[in-house]
Amino acid sequence: MENTTTPVTTSAVAIRYGLLTGLVSIIFSFLQLSLIDDPETPLRWLSLVILAVGIWLAHKQFKQLNNGFMSYGQGVSLGTILATVSGVIGGVFSYIYFTFIDPTYMQRVMDLTRSRMEEKGMDDAQVDQAMAMAEKFSGPIATTIFAVLGALLIGLIISLVISAITKHARPEFE
Repeated sequence: MENTTTPVTTSAVAIRYGLLTGLVSIIFSFLQLSLIDDPETPLRWLSLVILAVGIWLAHKQFKQLNNGFMSYGQGVSLGTILATVSGVIGGVFSYIYFTFIDPTYMQRVMDLTRSRMEEKGMDDAQVDQAMAMAEKFSGPIATTIFAVLGALLIGLIISLVISAITKHARPEFE
């Protein structure tokens, strides 16, 4: 008897796991933003681990639903879509957090940044110039846009690496 199941699409798995990864990222971000005052904490890199684990689990699920096969391109596509969905969710969360939950957060970060620049011995003109530039990119909308674009770029890079490891191409003459 012939197998009549249709193979699952990369976008279906990517969207599902993108939503799950985005939810986990929101929980982590909320805890980090509300409990840790210093944005330069080493824990901020844990979000990359969350994204990488989400991509790896999505690859595993895709291969399981696709008779154990996944091409390199499918893996990259799946991971990039997943990262974009997760990034949009994270960007919306950032906008809500910085606009409604804690509107003073960005000002506290800017004050901390200013004090660190002064501690490094930068003169007032340099500090003022750097702070003026940083203020242009610190609004809630800019933060949201950078969250989405950053997730897309980082997700693509992580997907390139993980796809090289998890791919299992279907034999050509099958």
